[in-house]
Amino acid sequence: MRILITGSNGLLGQKLVELLRQQPDVALIATSRGPNKLAEVYPDLYFLPLDVSNWEEVEAVLAQEQPTHLIHTAAMTNVDECELNQEDCWRHNVTATEHLVTVCATHKVHLTHVSTDFVFSGEEGPLAEDAVPAPINFYGKSKLAAEQAVQASPGSWAIVRTVLVYGTAHNYGRTNIVLWVRDSLRAGKHIKVVSDQYRTPTLAEDLAIGCWLVARQNATGVYHISSSEMLTPYQMALQVADYFKLDQSLITKVDASTFTQPAKRPPRTGFIIGKAQQQLGFQPRNFQAGIALLARQTKPF
Repeated sequence: MRILITGSNGLLGQKLVELLRQQPDVALIATSRGPNKLAEVYPDLYFLPLDVSNWEEVEAVLAQEQPTHLIHTAAMTNVDECELNQEDCWRHNVTATEHLVTVCATHKVHLTHVSTDFVFSGEEGPLAEDAVPAPINFYGKSKLAAEQAVQASPGSWAIVRTVLVYGTAHNYGRTNIVLWVRDSLRAGKHIKVVSDQYRTPTLAEDLAIGCWLVARQNATGVYHISSSEMLTPYQMALQVADYFKLDQSLITKVDASTFTQPAKRPPRTGFIIGKAQQQLGFQPRNFQAGIALLARQTKPF
């Protein structure tokens, strides 16, 4: 197998690089916008710069590399930035995906496209793959349009939807709920955490495994890849405080109306993952195990 990853500098991209490098039957092609962030970690990693919103670059790289599989993780994922910069969001999330769909179909490349629970309204959850999308923010609308482009492809494709991905990565500027809560409480800061949003939080390593299972089995269709544990951010914060033996009284439970954000958040999503478990053999870790892994990865800090 020759697997090309888009967005290899991102959280999921880095976890896929780490995982796929260990597979003896995989030739890996890592691509991302900008310089390779993993050059120091994996000096022998085969990396190519690629802006997937640029048609000519996509066409040239895929024609040159001839991958058998492509895992598309690159996206504009900051929900509020997407709301405020809709043209950029559409270019990175929809136009780029349309480029990949066309070129993958031409070269007979199996495409795994990573999507999100934000394609749903949040009126109910957890959700199975056949739930009807109805996004309530522009990020969700862009990811649904990208899904529709993938589904219209005459080629071989799969869509992997996921929920609230957390993890740590090399030279990665964004934080996550585990490290934010831990570091805030260690510093004695009071934090407000919402208790009226429900998710099935996804460890980045588990999402990478899910994408690999899809590609390895040439699976097609839509798969929900997350944990099976439905939690509010407030419940997650309490688990983090408990694990690190920090002061839970610093955590204040609030509802989403406390915060003013450009983009609406769906109140209740979360996934039913039975299809992925049964068809792919996917077995995610629970949130407690995810906290423990991040604790080991971020020692001694």
